[in-house]
Amino acid sequence: MREEVILVNERDEQVGVGEKLATHTSAALHRAFSIFIFSSGGKLLLQKRTITKYHSKGLWSNTCCGHPRPGETIEAASRRRLFEEMGFQCEIKKVFSFTYYAPLDNGLFEHEYDHVFIGQFDGNPNPSPDEVEDWKWIHLAALKIEVEKRPGDFTYWFKLSLDAVCGHVCPRNLPSADRLIVQFQNA
Repeated sequence: MREEVILVNERDEQVGVGEKLATHTSAALHRAFSIFIFSSGGKLLLQKRTITKYHSKGLWSNTCCGHPRPGETIEAASRRRLFEEMGFQCEIKKVFSFTYYAPLDNGLFEHEYDHVFIGQFDGNPNPSPDEVEDWKWIHLAALKIEVEKRPGDFTYWFKLSLDAVCGHVCPRNLPSADRLIVQFQNA
């Protein structure tokens, strides 16, 4: 089945449609999303990408990421992929977006207008083995140490967006265990 992504300009306005792999080969700017799911205790749910992925194989990343299909809203695509990849649903909220460009393995490139969502879920995911090799809940302080020690173990877009995500879920004036809960209550 031909998988297509939405090509966009620097203002996230659709300018066309492209085949997914060809888009990642040509480095065309396209629409994407990244989801960061936290527990009520403030832990982030990470996934390790399977070694069968077409890029960034076997790397740790945010809870879920993907691309909307032509005609699909970014919100609908985010909810769809969260269920397809991680096997659960929860409320998610867009917190920011950014554009990035990165050469990847296998002669591919990421050039994405990435919409970043956060959500809260307490439970164990039921990930698709076609998408996810492993998963874990981790406190942000421990995660930052891991990323610093072994940056090559994490996806490019995850490392790029982690500090901004922390800025949205970690108000500086609260003890760490209470930060996430307060943010979601005020959302």
